Amino acid sequence: MTSESVIPHADALVVFGITGDLAHKKIFPALYSMTQAGTLQVPVVGVASSSLTTNQLDERIRQSVTEAVAKPDASVLDRLVSLVTYVDGDYRDAATFQRLKQALGKAVRPAHYLAIPPSLFATVIKALDEAGLAKQARVIVEKPFGRDLESARELDRLSRSVFPDEAIFRIDHFLGKEAIMNILYFRFANTFLEPIWNHHHIDSVQITLAENFGVGDRGAFYESAGCLRDVIQNHLFQIVALLAMEPPSRAGYAAVQTEKAKVFQAMRPLLPDDLVRGQYKGYRHEPKVAPDSDVETFCALRLFIDSWRWSGVPWFLRSGKYLATNVAEVLVRLKTPPQKLFDDVGEDANYVRFRISPRSAVALAARVKLPGKEFVGEQRELYLLDVDPHEESPYSRLLSDAIAGERALFTSAQAIEAAWAAVDPVLRDHKQAVPYARGSWGPPQADKLMADHGGWRDPRPEPDLCGPGAAAI
Repeated sequence: MTSESVIPHADALVVFGITGDLAHKKIFPALYSMTQAGTLQVPVVGVASSSLTTNQLDERIRQSVTEAVAKPDASVLDRLVSLVTYVDGDYRDAATFQRLKQALGKAVRPAHYLAIPPSLFATVIKALDEAGLAKQARVIVEKPFGRDLESARELDRLSRSVFPDEAIFRIDHFLGKEAIMNILYFRFANTFLEPIWNHHHIDSVQITLAENFGVGDRGAFYESAGCLRDVIQNHLFQIVALLAMEPPSRAGYAAVQTEKAKVFQAMRPLLPDDLVRGQYKGYRHEPKVAPDSDVETFCALRLFIDSWRWSGVPWFLRSGKYLATNVAEVLVRLKTPPQKLFDDVGEDANYVRFRISPRSAVALAARVKLPGKEFVGEQRELYLLDVDPHEESPYSRLLSDAIAGERALFTSAQAIEAAWAAVDPVLRDHKQAVPYARGSWGPPQADKLMADHGGWRDPRPEPDLCGPGAAAI
């Protein structure tokens, strides 16, 4: 898959929010991996308003990498730290950006990465323009891209007024996951799927992204977002697009983005009855959460794509905090045989399953007859496990691509706006969030969405490679 890159390699990386939680948990380990792989060979300038000294930031980088990497290479870590300089200052102060210009030195094509709250995106983009730091530069915008359709369009207008579209990289780390990329590859590299990948043979599609922990210290953020904005509209919709898109006309970034956008444009706008909102018990007592909050920490929805291929096929999406386990999985349920010859054949006779996390796998399910005179069988999975302990992290892959000008794994403004258009009707017009027990699969009302399609299939532990019921490759 080529990206049809049209901009040259960046000669510096600027990280706004370098002292924040995202930088500590994800960005520093990613920069370490990039340094180790040789893909980070440009200076890194961190910008924040935390009043840290350079030595304190160095120590923060070392602590982050040590927590994330079992045995970090001391020489690689030293090399990373040597690449990083720090600019302290308020994003609303023009003097901060003059100090940034000095720190960049001779760099003329910086990549500005906005790892900051969305409320500051506009402030920083305008300040970069006013300081003359946007010319020949590119901007990497961390999701969420707006709070609704109107704000997404406004952010896009502002970004395009400062940067050309090819220099705007809209980052969703889910698109950098190996398992997500494998969905696209598996669909179009194998011819056996295409004849059955349509409404004639597929009964329904369900996607689950579950987390077994709560909002923690992110209560203030979750109060402004909620599960629908935080997970469904971006992460899960991106998976839907890869599963539902038509074959691109060529192996290139633009062709893939065009087909993904068509999926979002064909999504039927959601209605209140298509949506179940839940809130785990105790959420209102979390730090910085309103005592009467109606923000959803769980969301399940029924979605239709009004296209020739998917006419009438329901897509069921769910995600939430404090659910039964940590897992992300797709289940494409095929229709049952048109005539029931055998009594033991149930709803899940055939399906295709994509396990995204905690470890990547693809499974094809079918029934096989048990030995004996009776026509009785059991469910078996042809199971393909793909686990690489040295797999490149999503942020390493995406930041490396953004620096190199490779756009294949970044989403387009057209796709983002179409996705917001599908959920916009229920962002304000929705039913009240229903309490659910921690450690459950969410409120029982979510089960009613799938009552006519076999119910949710709660993801199960992956089988042993040589265990019963699995043919492992």
